[in-house]
Amino acid sequence: MVVAIIAVLASLAIPRFMKSSSKTKQAEAKGILKQIYVGQRVHYQRYNIYTANGQSASAGGSFVPLDVEIMASARYTYIIVADSSSFTATATANLDDDPTIDTWTIDETGNLQCTVNDAEP
Repeated sequence: MVVAIIAVLASLAIPRFMKSSSKTKQAEAKGILKQIYVGQRVHYQRYNIYTANGQSASAGGSFVPLDVEIMASARYTYIIVADSSSFTATATANLDDDPTIDTWTIDETGNLQCTVNDAEP
């Protein structure tokens, strides 16, 4: 009887814990993308152009012109695509080892959005 009760409680708690854990991991992408946005705005104010240079940064990398450094424990990979008047920064990661890749973007207007949500079932 006790084992059955514990099994029921575990079956309710584990999915909620996994969802909460994935949402916490998404905070990394949101924070770094916001840093990239601020860096791009500063760069644009100085040079009247956005920067990309085909750069991609993953754990331990950086976007030097934007003064954005990606921490060594980062789960996401970041890439910036830009031209003289616009940019899109994208963060991608597989949060839970399924085929779905969590994808976040931010653009020159500051529009931050989750285009593919790996935290949802």
